[in-house]
Amino acid sequence: MTDSVQNISGQHLINGEWSNETLQFNSMNPVLNEATQWQFASATADNINAAVAAAHDAFLTYRRTSSESRAEFLEAIAEEIQADISIITETAHIETGLPMARLQGETGRTCGQLRLFASTLRAPTHNVLVDLANPQRQPLPKADTRLGVLPIGPVAVFGASNFPLAFSTAGGDTASALAAGCSVVVKGHPAHAATSERVAQAISRAVTRCNMPAGVFNLVQAETPEASTQLVKHSAIKAVGFTGSLKVGRILADICAARAEPIPFFGELGSVNPQFLLNELLNDKAETLATTQVQSMMMGHGQFCTSPGVVIAVKGDGLNRYLATIAEKVALESASSMLTAGIAATYQAQVDALLANDAVALIAQGQAAAADHFTRPAAVQVNASDYLASTALQQEVFGPFAVVVVCDDASQMAQIAAQMEGQLTASIHGLETELAEQADLIEAVSFNVGRLIFNQMPTGVEVCHSMNHGGPYPASTDSRSTSVGSQAKSRFERPLCIQNMPAQLLPQELKEDQANVSTF
Repeated sequence: MTDSVQNISGQHLINGEWSNETLQFNSMNPVLNEATQWQFASATADNINAAVAAAHDAFLTYRRTSSESRAEFLEAIAEEIQADISIITETAHIETGLPMARLQGETGRTCGQLRLFASTLRAPTHNVLVDLANPQRQPLPKADTRLGVLPIGPVAVFGASNFPLAFSTAGGDTASALAAGCSVVVKGHPAHAATSERVAQAISRAVTRCNMPAGVFNLVQAETPEASTQLVKHSAIKAVGFTGSLKVGRILADICAARAEPIPFFGELGSVNPQFLLNELLNDKAETLATTQVQSMMMGHGQFCTSPGVVIAVKGDGLNRYLATIAEKVALESASSMLTAGIAATYQAQVDALLANDAVALIAQGQAAAADHFTRPAAVQVNASDYLASTALQQEVFGPFAVVVVCDDASQMAQIAAQMEGQLTASIHGLETELAEQADLIEAVSFNVGRLIFNQMPTGVEVCHSMNHGGPYPASTDSRSTSVGSQAKSRFERPLCIQNMPAQLLPQELKEDQANVSTF
């Protein structure tokens, strides 16, 4: 037995200890379409309750830790993950079929996120607001008020299928919650349960190394929805971070809203990431635009949340050349496995339904599948009037697929921009001179996206202070928040105004030399 299959317990990590439960399900190798050697326990009600209780108890201690202590803890997690990068990526490769280079890069991104939050804790980017007292103010004196933040409480985090590292066990939701001072219960994704355990092992070492409370991080595994619903229903859970399908996300969001104490549900649920091609640039660079479209939609076999699934352009010679190049490039692409058999089946059903639609014309499909569970890339075209009239044509197809919407004129393009659902991203491609004439289009797109991109494809989300990875529903459930970048931490904090606190009791971050001070 190689190192890649050794040292997987299949258990839950609760309050610093691995449980002793019956193993019930295997993770899958999606390339071979067969079970791996790894077996896992499926969380019971008792397991969920124990994990949340551990997180609750740990929160009472962890919320008092200093920013420096939390920064050191996040850096320790990154170092422990980096120390295990070979076995983590080898495990993830078996469970996802993703290339090793992609997984090594994703591991680097995961560690980079942790270090970004550590640096933000040491050098906050937000203004601390202080209004000094004014006892002479008339008609009434003014009190001293200072706006701080508190961690919201234990957070439930759900691992994502398409990013087994950067959006999963130690991903952005976990990193930002820990940075905020919250404890965490991660519900591992069953498609990469062994990868989740590998990362949890690294986090557990960092917990011990930094003398953090044992229950600050907990991992439960499950393949049934009951564990997920019980977790978000638990009264001690105070927020949820989720990346996944609109269907599942909406179920969990509704549960959070229906609780006796409703809690915030921060869900990233789906996006078709429209690409608007303006005429002058399309006429000049039709072939280049088509080539980059196919390259972007094929990243991760189309399983990026920012995959460009819709292209909008006005008919003409430029679009004809664009379509010809799309046909040529897509036809060369290979069929491949997807992250899970379920994702592959859903993709195939959606593509079959669209190809059976009389309003849809096939541009091209990729090479024939070498195995029944492999899926073929595809691109189709549809007239703008049919697209606007059909909600089915506007839905996300998660996978290597794109719809080219052919507009009669610029007014139809503007109509699509105004009518489209909320998106994570949208790109507008055009020469600078024509972009200057598109203020109305730019404004319409802006109000329906979380990130507006010019002359670039959307795949690739920079981890930095200014990034916004969210958008109006259904892209996310809270358009005011981001799941990527340093501002993601604010999801798991709440404001607290402190009034007339004695100076010697003030937290360091609320003292005048640290703050934006005003008097009036």
